[in-house]
Amino acid sequence: MKPLGDVNEHLMKVHGMAKAAGADLVSAARTGELTQEEWAGIVTRCRSCDWDEGCARFLTRGCRETPVEIPEACLNRVRLAELAAATGNDA
Repeated sequence: MKPLGDVNEHLMKVHGMAKAAGADLVSAARTGELTQEEWAGIVTRCRSCDWDEGCARFLTRGCRETPVEIPEACLNRVRLAELAAATGNDA
């Protein structure tokens, strides 16, 4: 089992992926769509992901005007897409 990655680094990656997907995490948390426990699980899942370098390359493409589909290799892809749909910003 590989060691978990740095919390702050992966927290920023999750924020970047959520933004790329069009997910409004603050709104999702405010409405109860995203619990604190689930948020911690998303970050932990990211910390354990083997797609670390691919994720970094994807995120370096910069800000996008419209939401995009998150690559299949992202372990949080499905949930981020669900959160984007719930907050009205899906790709």
